[in-house]
Amino acid sequence: MRLSEVPLNQKVKITGIEDPQISLKLMEMGFITDEVVTIEYLTSSGDPIVVNIAGYLVGLRLNEAASIMVLPLEESGEID
Repeated sequence: MRLSEVPLNQKVKITGIEDPQISLKLMEMGFITDEVVTIEYLTSSGDPIVVNIAGYLVGLRLNEAASIMVLPLEESGEID
């Protein structure tokens, strides 16, 4: 599943980043493997989205979020 497909308020765990051209930028922003992310806000157009990662709210374009691979916490074996 991609972060861009996650519904509002669902917690997911990052499993990887597919786009090598933006992976360093995303990792510097805290998007690293095994980090838990929650979709906090959606704009009326759906782009950008706002996510909570490590206690920070971060805005992402959908094309950036589409490169982040995630699993729902239930499927990753973790329970919040």
